[in-house]
Amino acid sequence: MTSKRRLILFIPLLVFLGMGVFLFKGLFLNPEKLDSALTGKPLPAFQLERLENQGEIITNKDLIGKVALLNFWATWCPSCRYEHPYLMQLARQKILPIYGINYRDERGPAVMDLAREGDPYTLNIYDKDGRLGLDMGVYGAPETFLIDSKGIIRFRYAGPVDQQVWTEILLPKVQQLMAEADAAKKDGAA
Repeated sequence: MTSKRRLILFIPLLVFLGMGVFLFKGLFLNPEKLDSALTGKPLPAFQLERLENQGEIITNKDLIGKVALLNFWATWCPSCRYEHPYLMQLARQKILPIYGINYRDERGPAVMDLAREGDPYTLNIYDKDGRLGLDMGVYGAPETFLIDSKGIIRFRYAGPVDQQVWTEILLPKVQQLMAEADAAKKDGAA
């Protein structure tokens, strides 16, 4: 056997070792801390129906003006069911608008779920085909984006929002964005 043939025999072993290193590294990544290529960029342009009303079209311009959360959710998503009571609690505090984006779901069951469990969303957008989710780089539900008052995406959080996530991660960012919006208003008024 020539030395060239011996080297060829080691190729599967090298591929296996390379994949092993790649997968081992993945064990230590936090899927909730996914970077977004859209951070710092405007909300993608869209025209989608309101979940509760097929004839009403919502656009990205309807979400501009206040610091807000955009929450991708679906009835098929167990983690969305887990976070729903906390979103209800958060909505009652009226800190900021929470826009729901019903992601790759069926309209009827989604509307019935909100009627039964409560609707924490200021506005519900129906993203049946997941096009907006694709444009925003969503991997799955739930994912939550924080946008500033100008409609710029400032933060992305993958996973269910609960008290700990809100207190430790999202609220400080919301307070910072609200302070920036207030400062911009004062500068504009001066």
